[in-house]
Amino acid sequence: MDPVIIVGNGPVGQTAALLLARWGVPCVVLDRRPERDVIGSKAICQHRDVIDIWAAVGVGEQVAREGVTWSTARTFHQGAELFSYTLTDPGRSPFPPFVNLSQSRTEELLDAAVGAEPLIDVRWGCEVTGITQDSAGVTVECGSVGVRGPYAILCAGASCGELRRQLGVTFEGESFDDRFLICDIKADLAGWATERRFHFDPSWNPGRQVLIHPTPGSTFRIDWQVAAGYDLEAEAASGALDARIRAVIGETAYEIVWMSVYRFHSRCVDRMRVGRVLLAGDAAHLMSPFGARGLNSGVADAENAAWKLAYLLRGWAGPELLESYHAERHAAAAENIAVTTATMDFLVPPDAPRKAHRTDVLTRAAADPAVRAQVDSGRLYEPFWYVDSPLTTPDPGRPFAGRPPRGQSPPPGPGTLVPDTPLTDGTNKTDGTDGAPGKGRKATFLPPEGRKVAFLPSPRSGSRLREVARDGFLLLAAPDVDPAELAAAAEAATGPVRVLALDAVDPTGELLGAGSGEVFVVRPDAHIAAVVPTAAVAEALGRALGGPHHPVPADREEVNDGVLPQHR
Repeated sequence: MDPVIIVGNGPVGQTAALLLARWGVPCVVLDRRPERDVIGSKAICQHRDVIDIWAAVGVGEQVAREGVTWSTARTFHQGAELFSYTLTDPGRSPFPPFVNLSQSRTEELLDAAVGAEPLIDVRWGCEVTGITQDSAGVTVECGSVGVRGPYAILCAGASCGELRRQLGVTFEGESFDDRFLICDIKADLAGWATERRFHFDPSWNPGRQVLIHPTPGSTFRIDWQVAAGYDLEAEAASGALDARIRAVIGETAYEIVWMSVYRFHSRCVDRMRVGRVLLAGDAAHLMSPFGARGLNSGVADAENAAWKLAYLLRGWAGPELLESYHAERHAAAAENIAVTTATMDFLVPPDAPRKAHRTDVLTRAAADPAVRAQVDSGRLYEPFWYVDSPLTTPDPGRPFAGRPPRGQSPPPGPGTLVPDTPLTDGTNKTDGTDGAPGKGRKATFLPPEGRKVAFLPSPRSGSRLREVARDGFLLLAAPDVDPAELAAAAEAATGPVRVLALDAVDPTGELLGAGSGEVFVVRPDAHIAAVVPTAAVAEALGRALGGPHHPVPADREEVNDGVLPQHR
């Protein structure tokens, strides 16, 4: 199999490469830099569900261990706390809602996993100057050398405008005038290590905002909103930068680890799939960082692209599946930009009416809890809900209620990410029995004679739902579903299809709320594609694979046992 070309070796490109390799697909990763830049915090907030994606490639647990865990977001106005909220978990994930870890350290951890993977070829110092495609593949020009592959993922960051132009995509949006100053400082600040703090109009930055995040090693990231003409060098030379920092932390000794000034943008391409090229991360969309939606959404782009390219290249799906990448991830980008633009309109009101609205809301929120929901300090990242995706089978009994309240997750249903939870061994007493075979609800099915679909045995100790889900399509079956009928329905899909009884996932029925005879169809990215009766499983699987697809070619291995190539 020829390698997929990945342009850009940041976290999005690294994640895409590792996930493709996990599916047995080789790739070549090209980056114009001579080597990894390991300075500065950059993107620091890693969401639980992104850590879970990295866990599938052996990195998530270490990110969680090394990062600073936080679950509380506090918001202040003129020094007085307006409110705080704690992020919820729809299931029982082993990962915290957020951890803070510098992007440079995250990249180091991903690099170690990439270096151990023989299917990934990383080439530094390869500036891509041209990209063309035909009916058979993509050619990427690196100087005088052309690199050829069947498909390409462009995740070269915001500055790849020439490549976007060659692909014929637009990058419409806006740029904000105000600048933002970042300082990573090392200091001993008691009580600040587990919270994200946002200050509106503090006395030490009047009329503007300050955001404070903890990171490992007693290092704190402070972001100040500053005027458009702000001069960092002049402020540092005059001593005013020291005064700025001291206004936040007091007389505590500190050391500046890194500092930078940046400008916010809100832009998105009009197409995230152009033939055989998929655009991901900052190459496809830019948004203000309030809410930590940039890197996290880029990693979700990478996972969406990786499993669909893998299914296409391994012969498990046809090209129809690939168009859903644009449908799903462009909708996700639009949602993220809508959320972050609303935040920026509140933080930096573009006109007098919105400035007056902000002043009114902040003033009244101190005394009126009902007004506090209007205070927008950045709605924190959440996975996108593919309820309108062409791959999702709607369920009238589980209608999507829209964007949930801040810090909460929607109930499980078609399009949402399946909640994570430890898997049981089937001995849970749910109906007064002792859990033995033949007494009450069975936790697993036995494979019917002659079937190729993998019926999972009792889960091993310590395993969890998302681990199983990311090995292919997963069918979660209610206890009264007939195994033979379900296996026959699952045979309609090519590629890995695994079956697990709902008892092993949701013994009490409270997590997913499954009804009698229902089957949850879960995609390889752990999103729920459908909740249907057994008779509709084959149709739901076909839809989740993009519709009609070609048989597996004779020269490609079909996997029907639910085991990924490298796990055999």
